[in-house]
Order: sequence, then C-alpha cells, then structure tokens
Amino acid sequence: MLASFKHAWNRRSLKDDAYAWLFEPYYGDEVVVFDTETTGLDTKKDEVLSIGAVKVKGDRILTSESFEIFLKPSREISAESIKIHHIRPCDLEDAVEPLEGIRRFLNFIGNRPLVGYYLEFDMAMINRSIKPWLGINLPNQQIEVSGIYFDKKIALIPQANIDLRFDTILRDLNIPRMGQHNALNDAIMTAMVYIKLKHTIKLH
Repeated sequence: MLASFKHAWNRRSLKDDAYAWLFEPYYGDEVVVFDTETTGLDTKKDEVLSIGAVKVKGDRILTSESFEIFLKPSREISAESIKIHHIRPCDLEDAVEPLEGIRRFLNFIGNRPLVGYYLEFDMAMINRSIKPWLGINLPNQQIEVSGIYFDKKIALIPQANIDLRFDTILRDLNIPRMGQHNALNDAIMTAMVYIKLKHTIKLH
C-alpha cells in the first residue's frame, strides 16, 4: 500500500512526460546491473565520476550491450579520492556533462529492474542528479544482491553472523575477481553474483 502510494506520488512529480515510460510496467526478462564510481561516500556532497552497467537476459550477461561513461566533476578530484576509485584526471578528458551522462544512462536502462551491490548508495547518487531535472527518483524495481545472499545464508545458519563484504561473497560463490577495479568490471562481477545466486540453493 505504502509502496504503491509512493510510486503514484513519484509519477505525479515527473516534470517531463517524455520520460513517462520509466513508470510503465516491465514485462521482459532482462535486468540491468550497474555500479558507480564516486568522489566519496557522502550522498549529499560527493559526485558520480563514472557509471558502468550491463544487461542480463535470463542467465546470460550481455557484455556486448554494456554501458560505461565518465562524468565531468565540478572540481578537481583529490589524491585521496583517486586512491579509492582509481580514476585519474587523464581518464576524464573525454568525460561528458553529468546531465548528459544521466540521460544516456536512463536510455540504456529503460524501465528494466536494476540490480546492484550496495545499490541504495548508487541509487541515491543517481537520484541526486535526476531529482532537480525530472523531479523524481528512479522508479525502477531494485534488487540488492547482498540481500539475496543474506537470505540464502541465514536460512541455512539462522544464528550466523553473515559477512556481506563483496570479496567474501565472490569467494563463497567461486567467482573470480576481475583485474581492473572500475564501475563496468564491478557491474559485470555483480551480474555473475546475481546469476549464481538465482541458481544456488545451498551456500558454503
């Protein structure tokens, strides 16, 4: 009830009806797994530097339909920040304006469900860019892989203290860590986790 009220309220807040398709029900068999790299973890002041996303159709990761974009920051990125996201000023030479990047991202995801790890943070960062422009938060269904992992683990060991770190989940599911740390590679690894969890009844 509350969810449907929030959805309706969000829809009424839409400033541009050209994006009304975001609110249409999705009946396909694809999801979009995405990740962001940001200047920090403060959703009120930090900025998105890159977005990586990949479509998953059934049990196939459509790497040929991946999405990667770099966004221009409003200020120079700090050395401390670079140590975390590994994005250097030279990597941003062809970066686009944030609003243009978000537009392209919306056109890529459509109204498909969105999958991620620590998805709440990524959604908050994306919504911060969308809200002033369209007046809404992204209405797409959200699927958190750590939540699926937790539910499967706790069903086996009800009193367990579940380690939800990404590297721990990868190891537990025997998924290799891809070499370079960036938004697209993280999205692809998360897609592997998502597919593996869909078919995993018992975890180690």
